[in-house]
Amino acid sequence: MGRPPGDAPPPLLAGRSGAAAAVAMGEFQVHRVRLFAFLPAGIRCVSAHPSSRLAVGRIDGSVEIYNLQANSFQEKVIPGHETRIPEALCWAGGDRLFGAGLSGDIIEYDLEKLCVKYALDAFGGPLWSMAADPTGAQLAVGCEDGSIKLFHVLPERIQFEKNLDRQKGRILSLFWHASGARIAAGSIDLIRVFDVKSGHAVQRLLVDRRLTGSHTPRECVVWSVVFLSDGTIVSADSSGRVQFWDSEMGTLLQTSVISSSAVLSLATSEAEDSIVVGTSAGAVYQFQLLQVKAGSAERQWVRTKPFQYHTHDVRTVAHTATALISGGLDGQLVIRPLMEKVESRSYEAAVRKVTFPHRCLVSCARKARLLLFQYPLHLELWRLGTTSATGRDGEVLPVSCPPEHLVQLKNKGPEHIRSSCISAWGTWIAYSTASRLCLYRVQLAGERVALQRVRKVPKVACGAHQLLFSADSTRLFVASDRGSVHVLKLLQSGVCEHLHTLQPSSGESTLFSAVLLAVSADGHWLAVATGGGTVTIYNLKKAKPHCVVPAYDCPVTALAIHPVTNRLVMAYSDQQVLEFSIPDKAYTPWSRKVQQQGLHRDWMERDTPITHIAFHPQQADQVLLHDVHMFCLLDQSLPLPEDTAVLCNQPSLKQLSETARHSSAHAFKICKKYQPLLFVDLLDEKSLVVVERPVMDIKAQLPPPVYRKKFGT
Repeated sequence: MGRPPGDAPPPLLAGRSGAAAAVAMGEFQVHRVRLFAFLPAGIRCVSAHPSSRLAVGRIDGSVEIYNLQANSFQEKVIPGHETRIPEALCWAGGDRLFGAGLSGDIIEYDLEKLCVKYALDAFGGPLWSMAADPTGAQLAVGCEDGSIKLFHVLPERIQFEKNLDRQKGRILSLFWHASGARIAAGSIDLIRVFDVKSGHAVQRLLVDRRLTGSHTPRECVVWSVVFLSDGTIVSADSSGRVQFWDSEMGTLLQTSVISSSAVLSLATSEAEDSIVVGTSAGAVYQFQLLQVKAGSAERQWVRTKPFQYHTHDVRTVAHTATALISGGLDGQLVIRPLMEKVESRSYEAAVRKVTFPHRCLVSCARKARLLLFQYPLHLELWRLGTTSATGRDGEVLPVSCPPEHLVQLKNKGPEHIRSSCISAWGTWIAYSTASRLCLYRVQLAGERVALQRVRKVPKVACGAHQLLFSADSTRLFVASDRGSVHVLKLLQSGVCEHLHTLQPSSGESTLFSAVLLAVSADGHWLAVATGGGTVTIYNLKKAKPHCVVPAYDCPVTALAIHPVTNRLVMAYSDQQVLEFSIPDKAYTPWSRKVQQQGLHRDWMERDTPITHIAFHPQQADQVLLHDVHMFCLLDQSLPLPEDTAVLCNQPSLKQLSETARHSSAHAFKICKKYQPLLFVDLLDEKSLVVVERPVMDIKAQLPPPVYRKKFGT
């Protein structure tokens, strides 16, 4: 890779306004792009499953599933919908996921097809809260009209069971007792305890309206409740208090004022000895049940640990056996391991902040030097800028022709865009939602751009999970349900025809949707990864499976086929990188060496997944990989680094002589100058494009946080 850029002056970038610069970087001229105004949607609700799956609902209606055991990888995404924004998520009936929102519908999500399975009107107005009973056989929803409705979870659907006594005021929070016989419900100024069998309210707890330091009565909103097995109810309210109540006697046991603004969310550990609390000031607190004195049987709830990882409202929290999880309006998902639960390895104790998606939202037409940016409701097509200047390593070059915004393609309807892609020459653009596939023929003539929509798209290809054009732009591959891939033929006249459907052999690969695709440059092979982690290789000439890559116990995060050797390179969520020879149906010698020696410890301890893989067009041994914080040119001709070696050694190598540099070099050539990275690709053997999205640009677009007076101001 040569010498990475040093302390060069920053390029003249204008963030959201759309300027760009070219940077000379060792062997490559780098097109540094900050044109993609990606903005993560705020997190509204989370729900943890005992199997270490975490469901995250965002305010754009999308739902994400994270595998906490697989390096907290975002393994599934259900695209957003303008009218179906979840206020609450919960797991019930085993591993089934349900949501409820202000549309008034209870939604069950299909985690195999990654869409809404069905929606059922609860007939109670907007739904503010939802909770499953301890057995997962019943759902309770809190409604705008003051009712709590119970639904029975059947094998295929849910069925209305009964109404609990209707109360005055909306039901904002719910929690089942461990016995399943009672439900605590929070509303405005009140907490009620309901008997599930009779449907009557058996206890009424009045929450004090008076704010701390104020004598003006103001309604107190009970945003969250927790019902412990010993009968204690824990409440969080808009007055900034966490309160503990005796549900039998109806008395207040303990009050803790933790914020001058609202406390919005609560969650408890399975052992009920720890509670995590989220506030509108962005702070997260932990309460622990501790002994009053050493050796004493008496225990008391004590606020032990404050954390400030968010800038805005912490709307939701979760408590697993090993971590505290929080999400808020800043769009960040924060996973903080419990220090007493982690082992000695330092990276297990590190806080993980998920801000950017674990999938690629940028497509590149290398031949035409175009970038396609995917937003929830539209696409943007940009032409890269050019420069005629030359310079030294790390020098910023002036842009002679600025980047050009060519097209904004708006999606019609409430469904969000699930996947998109552009062909290598920029002649085709395709995108999909949960129910539609849209295909456009693109004609570029100088500064003029013409789009022609293909009206007749085969219905079999609707609802694509992933889209990919062949290298010669004559085929469109559409990843579908049950691991299948539809192959569409594209004609120069703008006609699209369905050729055939590739079906995996019977087995686990048919249980999950196809989510990642990679096609060989010669159009002979197609690699398909499913949500279950299975990778199947298809022979496109024979239209049937060629082989299946040996099973691996982590999800695939990115894959690509080498244009010359037809070797498949795969990156996994545990940061492993493997290479599989498609013609030989076996792992390559380099991959076996990786499995025997292992990759460098610092590489394996990274907390963001590889999301894109590319290859050097002239150097067959060089592979380009990137995550959010770095990109790496992996040179397979060089030895793998030992754990004692410095992984990111490019700055130190330039200080050595040519002989010493050669002896100290290893396979990983890493650059961390550009970040956060949403996309990196090789345009040709001499130029590279990197797409950045600075966190400060994201924060500048967020609404102002809760004002907090600072000392001396």
